[in-house]
Amino acid sequence: MTVLKLFARRYPYRSLVAVLALVLSGVLEGLSVTAILPALQNMMHGESSDSAAAQFIARFLDALHLSPTLGTLLVVVFVGLLLRSALLLLAQRQVGFTVARVATDLRLELLRSLLTARWEYFVRQPVGRLANAMSIQATQSAKAYLHGANLTAAGVRILAYAAVAAFIDWKITLAYLAGAFVALLTLQSLVSAARRAGKRKTAVLMSLLAGITDVILAIKPLKAMERQEHADLFLREHTDELNAALKQEVMSKEALKALQLPIFAGLVGLGVWVGVEVWNLELAKMTMLLLVISRILVNLGKAQTFYQNLVTSEAAFTALHEIVAQAESQEETHQGDRTPTFERELRFADVGFSYDDRKILDGLDLVIPEGSFATLVGFSGAGKTTILDLITGLLRPTHGKILVDGVPLSDLDVKRWRRMIGYVPQENLLLHDSILQNLTLGDPTLTEEDAILALKGAGAWDFVQSQPEGLQTSVGERGARLSGGQRQRIMIARALIHRPKLLLLDEATSALDPETEKDVARTLASFRGRITILAITHRPALVDVADQVIRLATPGDDEATDDREDSAVPNG
Repeated sequence: MTVLKLFARRYPYRSLVAVLALVLSGVLEGLSVTAILPALQNMMHGESSDSAAAQFIARFLDALHLSPTLGTLLVVVFVGLLLRSALLLLAQRQVGFTVARVATDLRLELLRSLLTARWEYFVRQPVGRLANAMSIQATQSAKAYLHGANLTAAGVRILAYAAVAAFIDWKITLAYLAGAFVALLTLQSLVSAARRAGKRKTAVLMSLLAGITDVILAIKPLKAMERQEHADLFLREHTDELNAALKQEVMSKEALKALQLPIFAGLVGLGVWVGVEVWNLELAKMTMLLLVISRILVNLGKAQTFYQNLVTSEAAFTALHEIVAQAESQEETHQGDRTPTFERELRFADVGFSYDDRKILDGLDLVIPEGSFATLVGFSGAGKTTILDLITGLLRPTHGKILVDGVPLSDLDVKRWRRMIGYVPQENLLLHDSILQNLTLGDPTLTEEDAILALKGAGAWDFVQSQPEGLQTSVGERGARLSGGQRQRIMIARALIHRPKLLLLDEATSALDPETEKDVARTLASFRGRITILAITHRPALVDVADQVIRLATPGDDEATDDREDSAVPNG
């Protein structure tokens, strides 16, 4: 029930309107049933009734200046049920809108917490786990609100019918409610079993979808080596676990539905026998009471089913909430507020960095003049990508300083600094969308003119305008409809579209053939003097066009040599 309290605090207005509408609809339903009871009793006895229900309805009709005839009572019942339906529609409308809002808000909350989390935290998270939270868990969490609203509606109807039954005979009503409470306790173990199954299903789904995502991303090498059966075995194990959890959940829910009917039927039969044989109640009175009691028991059964569904969905909300809380606890914190400029140089002064206990950089000193083209080379694991991450502020040095025009990066407004950077990763990160959308990424401040200018700068405009749909041409899944060189130029154009001062490339040409790489290298060289470029590479094409080659030396290496300005940087 914790999740309901949380949702009520987050959506107080919608929840209040829904609850009030449900309460009023329940009251009107109770009044409608109460209004018909005197007519039924009159037909059974052949005379007017002096029961509490009849007296209440008589006073109610007298206040409205109406005669207590059968026709009047039927009209009252009809109007009451009509108003009840209208209020119920209002309540369900509010609940439906809120369920959609809950799912959207939870997804946005998760996304925002991830986008503001530290890079070290983000890279440790399985993509499938986050995708599962964003899709399935958010939907299941929203359903918890729906089940909670249905539970509330059933509770209101139970109270309304209980009040009507008490008008007829409060002692019998109390006895029935006590028996129903015992019956619900008897079935509570099935609710607990569903809760456990829901938690198990949520945990297995997170692991399974994380594995499925990894397999899909690696499907090409798996098929090329005919090793997909190993992935199948891995996924089959998790699928079997998921099936077991689903079977337990389904069994618990269906068993609850199957057992409620005979238990409540037995309770009704026992009540009739006790009422007629032991307490000597009139059969007519007992019949009217059973009419109302049966509605109470039906709604009690529904309430328990809704509660079972609620606790099952609660497991998904708990898992999602934990991911959000973890991400929020790892939020990036930047204390700098100085406006950055980049007019002279970018300098590393005795910079060191470690991942946990593993030293990556130590005593790193380098200078990159503004407007220059520098390449960063070195052995795998030397810390080249780490240097780019330190420049962008995704990572922070363990010791030493990074200076931009003499100002420590830690003193700068990091968000403004990042807006001055264009970044081209090694991985193909194109969206299955149009070329224009891949360039602007939905930024409303960027126009088609900006996109064309960036494409021209990246040497991609000629092939783009030759396409039948031009900027609206779809690139396909991960850019599959483009060649390797075209994909790379689109990604360079994406990095250029906001006119950066600094362009960072992380092995951006590693997947290209030599001739295409030379073309891209010549394009990048044309930016010399206008944009500062720092490119990580293992390939000669970018090294050949660079002003400065920065070599990360392995421990024990002698100084590197090069015909141009060459920096040999010790590391470790």
